[in-house]
Amino acid sequence: MLTGTPFIPETITVHLGFPDSGAPDVTVDFPSYVKNVASSEIYPTWNVSALRANIYAIVSFALNRIYTEWYRSRGYPFDITATTQYDQKFINGREYFENISYLVDELFNDYVRRRGSVEPLFTAFCNGTTSTCAGLSQWGSQYLAERGYNSLEILKYYYGDDIEIVNNAPVRSAMPSYPGTELRNGSFGNDVKYIQVWLNRISRNFPAIPKIPAADGIFDAATEAAVRKFRQVFGLGDSGTVDAAAWYKIAFVYASVKRLGELDSEGVRFEEISPQFTEELSIGMQSIEVSMLQYYLAVIGAYYEAVIPVEITGYFGEQTERSVKSFQRVFGLPQTGVVDRATRNDLYRAYQGIVESVPPQYTYVALYPGTVLREGASGDAVKIIQQYLTYINRSYPDIPAVSDTGYFGPLTRQSVTAFQRRFGIDPSGIVGAVTWDSIAGVYSDLRYGFDKRPYQEPGYTIK
Repeated sequence: MLTGTPFIPETITVHLGFPDSGAPDVTVDFPSYVKNVASSEIYPTWNVSALRANIYAIVSFALNRIYTEWYRSRGYPFDITATTQYDQKFINGREYFENISYLVDELFNDYVRRRGSVEPLFTAFCNGTTSTCAGLSQWGSQYLAERGYNSLEILKYYYGDDIEIVNNAPVRSAMPSYPGTELRNGSFGNDVKYIQVWLNRISRNFPAIPKIPAADGIFDAATEAAVRKFRQVFGLGDSGTVDAAAWYKIAFVYASVKRLGELDSEGVRFEEISPQFTEELSIGMQSIEVSMLQYYLAVIGAYYEAVIPVEITGYFGEQTERSVKSFQRVFGLPQTGVVDRATRNDLYRAYQGIVESVPPQYTYVALYPGTVLREGASGDAVKIIQQYLTYINRSYPDIPAVSDTGYFGPLTRQSVTAFQRRFGIDPSGIVGAVTWDSIAGVYSDLRYGFDKRPYQEPGYTIK
């Protein structure tokens, strides 16, 4: 996954042969998989410390395969194989040893990682007699247990002193990493941040890919340029968007350059997966993200008669919840009132459809183009915001006028920042949905004598 703190999947899909063989796949619940492997790999008569150490290794190995999407990122429809030449021994349909079964029930949601890293450690192991490796020796673990080593001491003996055990990791259904909709200029969220972090790391090995100055979860022109170059380098076409193919290729290359799935992995640092945006928005929350949500709902509610409009307050109250539910009903989503990934994706798609299809004569001021504007951006949207700021300057001289060149340079950023300070918006110098709406509203009020936002009485209804 490479997209957050690891979790224990409810199920794991095992290929019953070599990766490229025509063997079948079986999907089993995760604890049953661990019991099967442990009963196939180790002896139930061993010391309990050795059994625990081996079960930790088995769990961590499997979770590493899942977390790094070792096989799925290569196009395979499974998580792990059943052969020890590649992974761990799994015998479909076998019975489990009773004491091993009890231990797995206790330990299946604990795993090993290196301190300071996120992903489960690639805990390679071998039997230590007919085969040896750089990881844990199964017979050697029994020998150490007989000498009085506990399970953590056994693991440190083989994997180093800088490891730790994560206890009681959450269990939830596995989900594909790809967010379900293309990421493009104007997208924002944690999925964008992951792509930015991955590309910046990849660029150390492929310097033709330009660095992204701010890995802040906002898909800007710099991110688009890095994506475009990545796609060119890896034969994915000349596009600046991240579709499913680009997502998994970026994840695969990132895992390769960091050697994830190996004992000498660099590891994924916590700061690389720390959330930039709230994953789900729900009633009672208050933030700039709620304001952004409300802006999209307000526009969609103006153009779709079945979607309830909402005020932009920044607070997720009952009115916003009703609006979200009405949107979910129109778009065939579960009517939870919670803005999850699926709702967010459809929200952006609906909004972008309005931007692309509504005739300009139906708006007093321009709709937010759906593209985040920041220093270095260019185009008609930049030109529009420059014209609005220059008009606002007549009444607010502390907000500098700027030439409508269509290029977002330092002077435009200075003007945007001054506007944000004046009207109580975080002075980021970036024009997103909330800042665009505020600039458009002030411009409309000054020019037409009333505060007319793009979503107010548009006179154009989408059935």
